[in-house]
Amino acid sequence: QVQLVESGGGLVQAGASLRLSCAASGRSSSSYHAGWFRQAPGKEREFVAAISRSGESPYYADSVKGRFTISRDNAKHMVYLQMNSLTPEDTAVYYCAADRTGWGPRVKYTYWGQGTQVTVSS
Repeated sequence: QVQLVESGGGLVQAGASLRLSCAASGRSSSSYHAGWFRQAPGKEREFVAAISRSGESPYYADSVKGRFTISRDNAKHMVYLQMNSLTPEDTAVYYCAADRTGWGPRVKYTYWGQGTQVTVSS
């Protein structure tokens, strides 16, 4: 079992930056691959970024490539999403996810956090 708790969301203006954090607890949480997803009002949840358990080979959605960076600190059981040059289209609830089997947009992640709201005003 892995418990995930996101934090760091908020209301910012377009062009600003935010860093989301995902705290993982539970047995061997650092042995899980991790990902970030988001869901905007009226839209389906979409993949944002993912990273392997060792912190290698990150994946990014085309819409965030070059602006967002996923990272992790296994010693602190944390996964981060640095978001730069935010636009109103980035407004969504952001979710952290974890799974043992793999990472990337097609993985059916087993564990999910409750989400943190990010709102970008124009």
